[in-house]
Amino acid sequence: MIKNWWKIASVLLLIYTLIAGFLMTVPRLVIVNETIRALYFHVPMWFGMVVMFLVSTIYAIKYLRTPSIKNDILSVEFANTGLVFGLLGIFTGMIWANYTWGSPWHGDPKQNAAAIALLVYLAYFVLRGSVDNQEQKSRLSAVYNIFAFAAMIPLIFIIPRMTSSMHPGNGGNPGFNTYDLDSRMRMVFYPAVAGWILLGVWIATLRVRMRNAEEQILEIEDYA
Repeated sequence: MIKNWWKIASVLLLIYTLIAGFLMTVPRLVIVNETIRALYFHVPMWFGMVVMFLVSTIYAIKYLRTPSIKNDILSVEFANTGLVFGLLGIFTGMIWANYTWGSPWHGDPKQNAAAIALLVYLAYFVLRGSVDNQEQKSRLSAVYNIFAFAAMIPLIFIIPRMTSSMHPGNGGNPGFNTYDLDSRMRMVFYPAVAGWILLGVWIATLRVRMRNAEEQILEIEDYA
């Protein structure tokens, strides 16, 4: 029970996010209106994606310093989880944009940059699938993983701020924290970020355990 406290915390935080996110009052803003509740899901998923990709990159660096199947598995499975969070972030953003901007895909610089960042990571998995030799696959994908993370940061956090973007906090638009993320929304937003990140770690560790079990089965079959 003590070892799994963070899993329990993830479940409780997400239950709180779902209930409070839909029932607590939110600021009444022109155009945005009730759709601002998407903030509790869309943005925390992006936070989760960045954390998952960061952890994946750390293990990629560790693999290059100390090659081991453990570091490779941790790197690829955190990248897998990060990609899922990124796709969920794109889809929740499209739903939000459909109500506030009039179309799911408005060609906003941040939307385009986020899509490019995810395509860069999709290429990471294509690379892994195109190489048969396990050691070569792990080394090449570790190097590419570092490049992908280095490319993602300016794509998502820097370039949209330098262009005309409709996203809050970009292109001269004020961020949520400066005009409508009041104390009521912070009570839900910050727990939501923590809950989604913990859920991402939970999913990634489950996938790592599955991969480790598969590797052990393969070793047994090789010896048999």
